[in-house]
Amino acid sequence: MLDPQVTIVSVPRERFSCTQQSLESIYEHTKIPFKLIYVDGNSPAKTKSYLAQQATEKNFQLIRTECYLYPNQARNIGLRQVDTKYVVFIDNDVIVTPGWLTNLVGCAETTKAAVVGPLMCQYEPLHEVVHFAGGQSHIFVDKKGRRRLREKMYLQGKRVADVREQLQRTETELAEFHCVLVRRDIFERVGMLDEAFLNTKEHLDFCMTVREAGEKVYFEPDCVVTYLPGPPLETADLHYYMLRWSNAWQMASLNRMRQKWNLAEDAYFTTKYKRLCWRRYGTIIEPLARRLTFGVATDFMARAIATIDNGVNRVLTDNHVRSQKKKLSIDN
Repeated sequence: MLDPQVTIVSVPRERFSCTQQSLESIYEHTKIPFKLIYVDGNSPAKTKSYLAQQATEKNFQLIRTECYLYPNQARNIGLRQVDTKYVVFIDNDVIVTPGWLTNLVGCAETTKAAVVGPLMCQYEPLHEVVHFAGGQSHIFVDKKGRRRLREKMYLQGKRVADVREQLQRTETELAEFHCVLVRRDIFERVGMLDEAFLNTKEHLDFCMTVREAGEKVYFEPDCVVTYLPGPPLETADLHYYMLRWSNAWQMASLNRMRQKWNLAEDAYFTTKYKRLCWRRYGTIIEPLARRLTFGVATDFMARAIATIDNGVNRVLTDNHVRSQKKKLSIDN
């Protein structure tokens, strides 16, 4: 291939401190021609400077906004610039392995799939623990006639070494936006990504939409990548992280999923309503409470901090709505 068949669109996930590690892995382990569009949604000064330097040195397209972006909003900004057969959406905290892109494209070419997802791993050490190996995402009707959602991720938490031999390329119902290859022309049929999903369930919505259009989703285990979730590693990450996992963004996304697909407000949703702040609680609130109390009365302190956090979170999300309308200007 002399001309790239693929454009990689990299977007922020929940923080910016993994930017360099992720970008370097793409250039180190990608051997087929590709284009890169990097969407920089208001990264801090250090990351902004790094990306500007890398865009000049490596000649990729850098699109920066001076406001934080919803994930599908960032993906659509990049997608509008894509002119290749395939687009790969990848988050800025994903580390790839040799042959990753070759294997994604190979699967799509062989199977004619519209969407191909990799063997997604999680945490460090890299590429050792499964996060996602295909899954289920579909609507079923229960005995009461209610439309309900079935979501299941295969093999999460299993060690790759223990399950590797049983993994094979297969059609599946679900791929995640951590890293996913999509045939570009599918967007001419189903439209752009739904920006009403502010931070969660957008992958379920997209894959069900693609399959409803009669197209296929495939799992390709020979493509192995790892995403690095966790707490904000730097102070500059904190604001975006709290927005990304805010109560308001979570509720808006869950409501969009339920209303768009005409789903019953069953235990799937009510359970998630009760745990809106679970990521902030586990990565920010509980660790802070433990440090402040030296491990004594941590639960009491965490609940007190959570009360303050919920108020701060409302202010952050309200301010973001106002500021994004004023600041959303894109520089190519």
